Amino acid sequence: MVNLLRTAILIISDTASAAPESDKAGPLLAKTFQDVGNEAWDVEKPCIVPDNVSRIQDAIQAWCDDAQYFNLIVTSGGTGFAQKDTTPEAIGPLIDRHAPGLVHAMLAASMQITPFAMMSRPVAGVRKNTLIVTLPGSPKGATENLQSILKLLPHACLQAAGGDSRSLHSGGVKKLEEEAGVTSKPSGDLHRRHDHSHSHSHQHGSHNVPRAHTTPADRLVSNDPQAGPTRRYRESPYPMLPVELATEIILKHTPSPNPFSAAVDISLVGSVLAEDVTASEAVPAFRASIVDGYAIIVTKPKKSKGVFAVSSVSHAAPGQVEALQAGRVARITTGAPLPPDATSVVMVEDTVLRSMTADGLEENEIEIFTNDIEPNENVREVGSDVRVGETVLNKGDIITAVGGELGLLASVGRAEVMIYKKPIVGVLSTGDEIIPHNRAGPLRLGEVRDSNRPTIMAAVKSWGYEVVDLGIASDTPGALETTLRSALRTVDVIITTGGVSMGELDLLKPTIERSLGGTIHFGRVAMKPGKPTTFATIPFKNNAGDDDTRLIFSLPGNPASAVVTLHLFVLPSLQAASGEKERGLPKVVVVLDEDVRCDETRSEYQRAIVIAGKDGLLHAVTTGGQRSSRIGSLKAANSLLCLPAGGGVVKAGGRMEALLMGQIGSGGD
Repeated sequence: MVNLLRTAILIISDTASAAPESDKAGPLLAKTFQDVGNEAWDVEKPCIVPDNVSRIQDAIQAWCDDAQYFNLIVTSGGTGFAQKDTTPEAIGPLIDRHAPGLVHAMLAASMQITPFAMMSRPVAGVRKNTLIVTLPGSPKGATENLQSILKLLPHACLQAAGGDSRSLHSGGVKKLEEEAGVTSKPSGDLHRRHDHSHSHSHQHGSHNVPRAHTTPADRLVSNDPQAGPTRRYRESPYPMLPVELATEIILKHTPSPNPFSAAVDISLVGSVLAEDVTASEAVPAFRASIVDGYAIIVTKPKKSKGVFAVSSVSHAAPGQVEALQAGRVARITTGAPLPPDATSVVMVEDTVLRSMTADGLEENEIEIFTNDIEPNENVREVGSDVRVGETVLNKGDIITAVGGELGLLASVGRAEVMIYKKPIVGVLSTGDEIIPHNRAGPLRLGEVRDSNRPTIMAAVKSWGYEVVDLGIASDTPGALETTLRSALRTVDVIITTGGVSMGELDLLKPTIERSLGGTIHFGRVAMKPGKPTTFATIPFKNNAGDDDTRLIFSLPGNPASAVVTLHLFVLPSLQAASGEKERGLPKVVVVLDEDVRCDETRSEYQRAIVIAGKDGLLHAVTTGGQRSSRIGSLKAANSLLCLPAGGGVVKAGGRMEALLMGQIGSGGD
């Protein structure tokens, strides 16, 4: 039976002590032990104490000095420079033997992420049989520090508990590394892959500590910008995913839509309803005339013909309407309420004026020429358009610019309605060679005008989303990190172009992984153009202090690649986050008006013009050269031809699927 190492987590925070539900570090640290601790740890529920030296020391001594001691204690909080940060002062005197190597490892790992790591004052060491490690109060920093040393802690805990050093170290460092799931790499072997299928067991007494079956070198990770060009990957470590799988991954990690209440006005256009809408009022709310004419009481068939006195007038303007008496009519306009007791409306075309009032200003009598008026003729009954309680719009319906949905909401008296919040999108270009498109003067050697940013911003805005211009970031890790960190607080989705290929200055992937703590879900797609397309998520704590996620789409820098991948990958994610049911570009079948050649290994999306032919079919022709850097291939393009991989030529007259990016024109034969 495997005996796990007993572990205690101590959260040191005045805030969390007063409001335990605000603690985020404790659950994250417990999850880290569970997820990457090689099943070696038995973690107690985190304990919380305030920033008080006595309270901290009481907890540590109770856990270390008892006969049922803990093998490991990790603390979080109180290691900074603030006056109330006293964790090192509280724990330092309790330590019998300090462990500067663990402190150095944590600081070195943190310094790779941010220079502010030097502002932490961690301590580590052994008290009696217990190893104690202090971590930062930041949930992210605490987790990163723990991960940097976690694989070696079982060995340290076994030694601290009295394990025989000779037997523990038998086999040498190589064996210890294999058991811990770590490796030491020569400088020239930084990216070499390893495959271990051995089974190792580290035993002492009743402790049997499991180990990982992979090493860090087996796990995908971006280039380390500090390693220099000689130690970057020569091949991408990211597997090539099919377009369909890449899309599934994006939708899986796209946050669920967020509903909120909004006023019913023209700002709703393009929004998606987050609720079913039922009518609280009938439409119409009264019996109304559907023609201009005369309200009449018809009690018997074939009894509408004759001369009638005009007793009143009913206009569409609101107000009181007198009851109609038998043998009389009331002049009425379209949409006006019928007088009480009226049964039908005679069209003005079926009448003639017989006499006027003495002043000649009003009708006195009219004659009806037809005897065919039926009860309820030319009358719109109460609720004949919409009944009270009837569902008029469904959750997921889009409020279109045509106006029907907005008019329906207004007609049933809705002042507010629940809709889904649309994500705010930030667009960033990267690269020292990129300059604003409107900068005056000629280009210097190597400079490229920024066409991607205005192109992408225009497309996203046309889809109905708010767009934030994030500008141009230079090819330096610090500048890119600063720009992205600032963007995380203002937008929900970040779209970048450039910096995702294999060059030494392509910094998007390492910045996302190493500096922002993000996860790259894929870094290559089996498509043409757009192979280096990258999708990542970054954990983020919003202004309310809640855990959140930001999406990053890092698109290739070539203009055609950027536009194609924008439509294929970004659009479906934005639609999903907005609550739309239909996602992605609409797909149609077209007739080719020219031969097209398919790529041998990758599916291709050629820019094309689709028109409605006189034969009733959709016809397509490409926009010419399809090189990914050729922005001219986007001119007039309203579609993407979907060419399957496998090589060969699809002849003119053949049929193929196309994705529509814009409106279809007319023409052709």
